[in-house]
Amino acid sequence: MINLDNNISSDNAECNNEQQTEEVKDNGLVESKNSAHKIQYLTIIGQIEGHTVLPPQTKSTKYEHVIPQLVKIEDDNTIAGLLVLLNTVGGDVEAGLAIAEMISGMSKPTVSLVLGGGHSIGVPLAVAARRSFIAPSATMTIHPIRMSGIVIGTSQTYDYFNRVQDRVVDFIVKNSKISSKKFNELIRQTGILANDVGTILFGEEAVNHGIIDEVGGISKALCTLHGIIEDEQKNQNSLNKNLL
Repeated sequence: MINLDNNISSDNAECNNEQQTEEVKDNGLVESKNSAHKIQYLTIIGQIEGHTVLPPQTKSTKYEHVIPQLVKIEDDNTIAGLLVLLNTVGGDVEAGLAIAEMISGMSKPTVSLVLGGGHSIGVPLAVAARRSFIAPSATMTIHPIRMSGIVIGTSQTYDYFNRVQDRVVDFIVKNSKISSKKFNELIRQTGILANDVGTILFGEEAVNHGIIDEVGGISKALCTLHGIIEDEQKNQNSLNKNLL
C-alpha cells in the first residue's frame, strides 16, 4: 500500500529545502530551526551594490534583494527577531544607508554582529540594530565619503558630499554612543590609512569609542537576541493582563 501522505510530506520538505537554499544563495537569508524563538538571519557580505551592477566576480549584497526581505520579516508574525551578520568592505552609500534605516525602523528585536569587517557604510549597518556586537579580530574602517569618475561643478559636488556625510554621521551618532565631534575626529585622522584620511578600529577599540555595544561572538549575539525577545514577550503579556 502506497502512503501518499508521506510522499506529499517528503515532496514538501524537499521543496522547502530547495527554496531555503535559493534564499541563502541569492539573498543570504536563513531561518532558525528547533530554536526557542523563530529568528531570521541576514548576511551582509562583500560590497553593498547600489544602482550600478558590480562585476559577476565581485561578492556583493544587493539592496533590491535585502529591502523587500526586511519588509517581509517585519510583517511576518511568526518571526520573532532578526540577527544581522556583517562582513562587508562598504559600497554604495545611499543603498547601505537605506538598508540601515530599514533595520533601525523595525519593531522586531534586532542584533548585529560584525565578523571580519564592517567598513565604511558597514558602520551604520552595524549600529542600526538595537544591540551591536563585534568579534575581537574584526575591524571597522571610518573615512570620509569618496567618489570616483568625472566631477562636474566642484563646489556643488563638495557641498553635496558634505550633506551626505552629515546624514551618515547623524545616523551613526543617533544609533550608537559616540558623539558627533569624536566621530568626525576619527574620520579626519591622518597617518593611519596609507592613501586616505580616516581610522581603522579593531573590535575592542570600536566598543571603547562607543560605536559598537559589546565585543562578542555568535553565541553572545544569539543569547542577547533571545533575551530581548523574551523580555518583550513578558512585557506584552503583562500589558494584556492589565488591559483585561
